[in-house]
Amino acid sequence: MLLWLTFGSFAILLLVGAPIAVALGLSSAIVLYDIMKIPLIVVPQRMFTAIDSFSFLAVPFFMLAGSFMSSGGVTKRLISFANSLVGFIRGGLALVVAVAGMFFAAISGSSAATTAALGATLLDEMEKTGYEKTFSAAIIAAGGTTGIVIPPSITLVVFGVSAGVSIGDLFLGGFAPGILMGITMCILSYFLCKKKGIKAQGKFNFIEILKSFKDSILALMMPVIVLGGIYGGIFTPTEAAAVAAVYGLIIGMFVFKELKLKDLPRVMLRATISTTLIMFIVGGANLFGWILTNAQVPHKVATYMSSISDNPTVFLMLLNVLLLFVGTLINASAAVVILVPIILPVALSYGIDPVFLGVLMIVNLAIGCITPPVGLDLFVVSGITGISIEKISKAVLPYIIVLLIDLVILTYFPQIILFVPNLLR
Repeated sequence: MLLWLTFGSFAILLLVGAPIAVALGLSSAIVLYDIMKIPLIVVPQRMFTAIDSFSFLAVPFFMLAGSFMSSGGVTKRLISFANSLVGFIRGGLALVVAVAGMFFAAISGSSAATTAALGATLLDEMEKTGYEKTFSAAIIAAGGTTGIVIPPSITLVVFGVSAGVSIGDLFLGGFAPGILMGITMCILSYFLCKKKGIKAQGKFNFIEILKSFKDSILALMMPVIVLGGIYGGIFTPTEAAAVAAVYGLIIGMFVFKELKLKDLPRVMLRATISTTLIMFIVGGANLFGWILTNAQVPHKVATYMSSISDNPTVFLMLLNVLLLFVGTLINASAAVVILVPIILPVALSYGIDPVFLGVLMIVNLAIGCITPPVGLDLFVVSGITGISIEKISKAVLPYIIVLLIDLVILTYFPQIILFVPNLLR
């Protein structure tokens, strides 16, 4: 009865259009009051406890760093560098989206922010070059998926705090999968553009590559500073986030000089709103997960999985199916907070490395960002272009298939994720 009411009320609230954080908190409150007979004062207490963590300070700082960098002229420099690298190839702008998406992911930490930056900067240019608007929207939505995989990823921070896993190791583990996703999307874009008759624009110019690299090197240094500082023992992940925010402010205001003093209130407000939304979701998801834990859901799941197979690969494939389904319905951060207490004990019983599990989960949920009905990147692109979710969903299907192939590769070859973290441990 408890589980039926928990999931039933949550599903109904989502169907009537309630925000994900409200649906999580309200459905949990209904169960606490009606079934568990626990005073509702527990609701704010549990939600506050979920975010009352020093490590979670990394979230607002990384958000602030991304806002400073994107408002300070970094986006156009990264896109210019990406264009110099691959713009001369057939379907060059489509390839630029994937490459620039990887670069911007290393700054923003968010798939929605990456998608919005790519859409605002490249969409008009793609239309002028002969790209069909729906096709352009699909490319941009797919290009944003690396935003939560390549560090510094906000969702990896949420997983690290929820699972008690090293955020630095998770960051290192996210690089190879993010690059794999970007490269395979480039390959697909090339063949799709060739099929559509889209020709190359311009020629290879090594001098232009050097020039654009020089212009963007300070932006590209941010993930190097973050990870170098963490693994060099200079600062913690939370302190690294604060350093990244200060670095972004200095670059935007005093080097590129495109971030003005009058812009700071708007930029900081945008980062504050994004942080508040994530923290609200994390608080609601923690409360929801706490109820599931009290209902012994992790134990029941572990027992059920053990009865199916004792093979870790079988477990991971079943987990992929679950996460792909969950990712189509709810926000990635919420999914992490809800599912980690359930999945982590089971994964550990199979001998699965928690860093590998975390990165694999985020890759799954990144695919969910472009999968209807609730793919976040689809809504971002739809808002920018005015094209319906249905049309974009159809156009983005080839990219979903390619990313699913990447997911299978990562599942069968965990060293793709673990090689760098193991090397530096």
